[in-house]
Order: sequence, then C-alpha cells, then structure tokens
Amino acid sequence: MLRIIAFLLGVYLLSIGVLFTIVYLNLLTMGYSIKEYILFIITRYEVLTSLIGILLITLAMKKGIKRKRK
Repeated sequence: MLRIIAFLLGVYLLSIGVLFTIVYLNLLTMGYSIKEYILFIITRYEVLTSLIGILLITLAMKKGIKRKRK
C-alpha cells in the first residue's frame, strides 16, 4: 500500500514540475537566453519537485531485496 501511495505522490509531483517547466518556457519569448532560463529553472522549487517525483517513482517501482534462507 505504501508503494502505491509513493508512486501516486511521485506522479503528482512530477506532473507539477513538468507543468511549471513548460509554463516557464514563456520566458524565452521575453528575451531570456537558454543559459538564463536554465539558471532560473534550477532555482524554482516548483520545478525541483519533479526531481523528488522521479525519486519517489523509482523507489516505488524498485523491487525489494530478497533474503536468502539458510
């Protein structure tokens, strides 16, 4: 159950991050260069939630380590 919640939360956070990344693409039309855009993006916490989302998704999908029985 915890894996499902972590997966859904990860998808939610990833979608928020990608949404704001697309929204902030409008800065390029306002005269920002690619370098300025990337520097702006990495300082925004809304976009950094996508990294947390990716981490949660990979942890939820990762299989557990099976212990060997003696």
